[in-house]
Amino acid sequence: KLSNPHYAPEVCVKVSLLNFAITPVGLEDQLLGVVVVEERPDMEEKKNSLVIANASMKKELKEIEDTILFKLSNSTGNILDDHELIETLASSKKTSTEITAK
Repeated sequence: KLSNPHYAPEVCVKVSLLNFAITPVGLEDQLLGVVVVEERPDMEEKKNSLVIANASMKKELKEIEDTILFKLSNSTGNILDDHELIETLASSKKTSTEITAK
């Protein structure tokens, strides 16, 4: 038994390899999740809403980053003369600070 076996590409194309390694920390996290669902469903709902909010904030930060990069790459001339870009940077800094604070 190898902990990380290497298979030829021909084998990898024909089969799906699964890693069934179980760690004590992983089992502990799963058991804690099951206990919380059974005993405190309100905490589980709160956790789920926090996970969703966190994902939406990360998505918003990614969109802000993409907007800034797009505007920087399409900017012509002196960057400091582009007022729209400067306003976008200022608003994105404010939004980023708010998201980081949450």
